[in-house]
Amino acid sequence: MSTQAIQPVVYPNLTAEFKNRRTLNWLAVGLLYAFFYTTRYNWTVVSPKIANVLGWTNVQLGVFETMMPIVYAFSVILNGPIADRIGGKKAFLFGAVGVVVMNFLFGLASLAVVTPAVWEGVKASKHLVTPAVLKPGIAPSALLTFMAITWGLNGYFQAFGALSIVKINASWFHVRERGTFSGVFGVLIRLGLLLAFQGVPLILLGLPWQYAFWIPGACVAIFFLINMAYVNDSPAQAGLGEFETGDASDEGAGPASLKFVVSKIFASRITWTIALCSMMIGFVRRSHLDSWWPRYFEQYHGADPSGFASFAPYLVATWGIALAGIAGGFAFGISSDRRFGGRRAPVIVFGFLGMAVALAASGVADHLHMGPMLASIWLVVLSFCVNGAHGMIGGAASMDFGGKKATATAAGLFDGMQYLTAFVVGPGVPLLTKQWGWEAWHWAPIPFALIGAALMGTLWSVTPSRKAGH
Repeated sequence: MSTQAIQPVVYPNLTAEFKNRRTLNWLAVGLLYAFFYTTRYNWTVVSPKIANVLGWTNVQLGVFETMMPIVYAFSVILNGPIADRIGGKKAFLFGAVGVVVMNFLFGLASLAVVTPAVWEGVKASKHLVTPAVLKPGIAPSALLTFMAITWGLNGYFQAFGALSIVKINASWFHVRERGTFSGVFGVLIRLGLLLAFQGVPLILLGLPWQYAFWIPGACVAIFFLINMAYVNDSPAQAGLGEFETGDASDEGAGPASLKFVVSKIFASRITWTIALCSMMIGFVRRSHLDSWWPRYFEQYHGADPSGFASFAPYLVATWGIALAGIAGGFAFGISSDRRFGGRRAPVIVFGFLGMAVALAASGVADHLHMGPMLASIWLVVLSFCVNGAHGMIGGAASMDFGGKKATATAAGLFDGMQYLTAFVVGPGVPLLTKQWGWEAWHWAPIPFALIGAALMGTLWSVTPSRKAGH
């Protein structure tokens, strides 16, 4: 690694054959990754309905917001070196099989319910009147345990998605393309979330909640077959020869040893600083955009997908979060490539500062009772900043500083640190909102955003060690 002067922006010369083959590879991998997101965030969409059916409170929902992210966090960290050894394609296919099985098993939990729970009241006054009646021999605690373990295992298999996609694409994209690539990476994430937040409610209009897990799982199965048939780990495997990416890879043919990969990533001050910054993103992302905002709209504003009038803010938030995430990915990525010469830190710092502003503005808006529509707009702004910064770390920095041989390990460390925040966020949000209300929810992550900005500022001029062009 170095803090060398910014080099002139030089892009590799790519043949039409290379571009076409890379596009096919990228689409197959990317769409499978999008459906990984759908089969993870379908829970976020369906969780209020499941809670209503089973008579759960935020405490029970917090179990899932703790279990799955924690399993995911340790999985991406521990499995990164494995993906670097066996290759991205094999790791991705293995993860896809597990995702399909776990989503199918999770949906089977619906068969345990004989009569749904009965509730009265709305928003903060909503309370349980009659608990759900389950089939004989099935205790509520046993059902909760089964569902939590199944969803936790889904997190284990989901972890192979992020590792695999950066592992494969590290061999196909030059370092001077990777900021822009992170924008495309963000599009796929947002596509998966749109399929979850817009597609899953459509499933629920005509089918029971279990189909919100079975149908997306079937889509993963279809793209498993497509990836098995058409994806190659590298241009060389596709018959296009070696491609020099200009990143921090060391010389030598074949996969790197486990010792090399672990020492390269875990002994670097720079990678650990980026990992801590990823954790700071996690406190904001996990507490707001990934999990709890639908519950916030339901309990604080009385807005949810079930009613036409109250659906408008939810619709604005859903599409706005997705589109702003895409815009943030491209804005941060292109700026990083072209304005900052491949440096990732400057745009990430701006992202952290934007997060703090958006969170504070949200808190003020709710304190002044300015309504759910303005709350939706500030969530959209937050998404622009969060996903722009996240794409830089997960989609660009992991490839830059891991290189082709240790990309998955770097991605695992960065992504895992972000999801380790579930130790705090999972139980913390129910406790915070119970003690101080949903208004406090906006203010709590602001210190983490400011810490992230300070940490990333120490890497302002850092770039990966470069090789000569293409």
